[in-house]
Amino acid sequence: MFDPVPATRPSAGLAVRCTRALLSPWSRFSLLVAVLLASAVGMLLFEPQRLLASGWPPQLTGSAAAMLFGVAYGVCTVAFVPRPLLNLAAGALFGSQTGLAAALAGTVLGAGVSFMLGRVLGQDALRTLLRGKWLKAADGLLSRHGFRSMLAIRLFPGVPFAAANYCAATSRMGYPPFLLATGLGSIPNTAAYVVAGSQATSPTSPAFLAAMGFIVLSGVGGALIAWRRRHRLGGGS
Repeated sequence: MFDPVPATRPSAGLAVRCTRALLSPWSRFSLLVAVLLASAVGMLLFEPQRLLASGWPPQLTGSAAAMLFGVAYGVCTVAFVPRPLLNLAAGALFGSQTGLAAALAGTVLGAGVSFMLGRVLGQDALRTLLRGKWLKAADGLLSRHGFRSMLAIRLFPGVPFAAANYCAATSRMGYPPFLLATGLGSIPNTAAYVVAGSQATSPTSPAFLAAMGFIVLSGVGGALIAWRRRHRLGGGS
């Protein structure tokens, strides 16, 4: 009798090969790169940080507006909008307390989305590139001491926000310690920028001056810590 199965086997094999190719680590990494490039281009073209600061609908007020701002904040961080600009906007729009809550919620949301994208689309491919001494050291710290290392990164802003998210996603760090360390470690600097934004109309007020002083000191501290770690890694070669 005529057997129709062999005629379908080549097409089935082709479908399996195409599926494997699309789901391969480097295909997923290519998709991640495309998403990030599209986000960066969108940020440059539409400048969403200006929309949040000056184009915010006046009819949106209260907790609903703060929640919507937090969601928009998270999306903007994924699109590489600098967090200091968003934190200043949060303070200018909602004041210190509500602005801080909205900014922290957006920070954790944006970090979580970036971490998920990096983990699902980029981890398998990027881990094959961990050959450099600094990369291996960072991977080891985040994998073994994830919460402590990420907390230090967030407290001292020496590493860009997006870079820290994707570096953590490449490591074996878990979701809960990453999100918890991000939320706790981001409080001081986020609060300083939010307070500065809320007091921007009074640049000589004690609150504004204290916030700006903290921002400068934390930046200098982060630079010193980064220099010391780099010096130690260089001395170990």
